[in-house]
Amino acid sequence: MATVTPLFHISELTENSAKGLELNQRKLFAVSRQGQVYLYENRCPHKGIPLEWLPDTFLDTEKQYIQCSTHGALFTIHQGLCIAGPCSGASLTSVACEIIDGQVCIRE
Repeated sequence: MATVTPLFHISELTENSAKGLELNQRKLFAVSRQGQVYLYENRCPHKGIPLEWLPDTFLDTEKQYIQCSTHGALFTIHQGLCIAGPCSGASLTSVACEIIDGQVCIRE
């Protein structure tokens, strides 16, 4: 049976914002868009490096895309698909999550 691991309370992630976190040395980040939470591994598919240049800074200035701070690659929020940059066509690694009693959780 899978173990449910709470990551953070949903109130910590406002609409059109992102939040970085670490779980057992696994770097992740969450993005809130249109009432949905999307969770990804914090690793650019181009070089395998973290995406943000400052804590919790994963989105472009218009908050429309996830942006790699190193090469400027842009990824869709809802799929993690790279639409511009050196890794065009590649995707971020998605992590399934769900909200249980106000907590964003994963099942391991």
